[in-house]
Amino acid sequence: MKYRVIIQRPAARDIDEAYQWIAEHAPGSAMKWFNGLEAAIQTLENLPQRCPLAEESRVFDAEIRQLIYGKRVGTYRVLFTVVQDAVHILHVRHGRRRRLRSRKSSR
Repeated sequence: MKYRVIIQRPAARDIDEAYQWIAEHAPGSAMKWFNGLEAAIQTLENLPQRCPLAEESRVFDAEIRQLIYGKRVGTYRVLFTVVQDAVHILHVRHGRRRRLRSRKSSR
């Protein structure tokens, strides 16, 4: 089964912010990073369940999975859910950022 990959608005913002940061700090790497991320995300068309559950899956009502992209200090977590025949990319977060919490658990 082939899944549709849908990048949600918050994830698109995350990608844009990361690209801008990389472009400012390592201009020659930004486009390579972006193209690699895009290719990695598109692999989710096939067997997205191969990716492990993210820690966030414990605190949200949905099953959230993560795809790891990059190496060492340049690692990013692509957080997504699978709903029927679609993969919804929710966020793209740098690996060193704190994990997402639900509003219920942050009180």
